[in-house]
Amino acid sequence: MKGKASGSISIRFHRFDVLLDLITFKEDNTTIVYCPPLEVYGYGVDENEANESFKISLTEFFKYCTNKNTLRLELKRLGWQLKKSKTKPMIPPTITELLSSNDNLSRIYNNYDFRKTATNVSIPEVA
Repeated sequence: MKGKASGSISIRFHRFDVLLDLITFKEDNTTIVYCPPLEVYGYGVDENEANESFKISLTEFFKYCTNKNTLRLELKRLGWQLKKSKTKPMIPPTITELLSSNDNLSRIYNNYDFRKTATNVSIPEVA
């Protein structure tokens, strides 16, 4: 699949504005929505259920990291470029970078038919 993976997180007004790439695929009659830059998944019997599951997982991811004050550390571990200023964008790793370092993503790209989309997500800092 051609194209450049992109996304950003910026913190303004105590909210995270996020544009993230999502990979949707089927495995064993289960639809899976996967966000490689955050290692967050959702799943269900169909795409609507998988998307709802993903939204819950994403909310819980940000909630946990915010409550534990570990978001910046976790994003860095996941390969994001972080700026010292909280108001400047945080840049996720590209799909190309993730393919070489993320075994789950490589497995999906090499073994499954998938669709790549991008989605905007806005989550309160204390969600």
